[in-house]
Amino acid sequence: MKGISYMDIHNEGVTAFESDMFVHLHDLKIPIRYDSNLIAFKRMPNVQEFSKTEKYLHDYHLERNQKHLKFTFPPNEKIEKEVLAKLISEGYDIGFTELYKIVPQNFPKVKKQQDIEVVHVSDSGLEDFLTLSYQQDSIYGSEFAASKREVNKLHFKDSKFWQVLAYYVGIPAGGLEIIIQDQTVEIDGLFVLPEFQRKKIAAHMQQFVMESFPDKTVILVADGEDTPKEMYQKQNYQYVGYKYEAIKVFGE
Repeated sequence: MKGISYMDIHNEGVTAFESDMFVHLHDLKIPIRYDSNLIAFKRMPNVQEFSKTEKYLHDYHLERNQKHLKFTFPPNEKIEKEVLAKLISEGYDIGFTELYKIVPQNFPKVKKQQDIEVVHVSDSGLEDFLTLSYQQDSIYGSEFAASKREVNKLHFKDSKFWQVLAYYVGIPAGGLEIIIQDQTVEIDGLFVLPEFQRKKIAAHMQQFVMESFPDKTVILVADGEDTPKEMYQKQNYQYVGYKYEAIKVFGE
């Protein structure tokens, strides 16, 4: 099997333009989503190259009433100093993600609790999943949550995606989406509602993924500055690499 990289991570955006320096991804379904409307640099730009690319994306988004700019930089490379200084001076939010992988057999076994039921969403559970996901996505605004609901409906009909729902004492408590590739399955959007956290629901959902796909490598992307990555490290996920990103939202 080839090595795991960020190239294995699914993105809902489609290629609007590509050069030897970057790929421009655009998502018609959810144009306000930062993660699928961005420029991904294939090599590290110098400050002149970045400025030219920034103007291109700014003009493209302005024409389409998109109020953000997002750039990702090549994996496992620090941002060039002059570019970093420009990003800071222009008020970009700079962060990084981390890529993890695990062979299902290495996931620590979770003792199954009777109160927790984890299911692959079927017709009968779709409305529960849509409602719970809408509630979770609403923290990013009602427009985003409504658009994401429609995408979730499309994914439900696509065999490449599995939607997973966790019930606690019969109440929908958390969910995630699985993206199935030839050699990998990606865990995306894992969440547990605040009132149901610290009950091992997230671990039960992950174990469900491991048991469902024992012959694939499980991968996920974590926020490099967030606490869930510590959970993944304790669960025997292997660190693969990091990627820097920069986001700026236009003023209203």
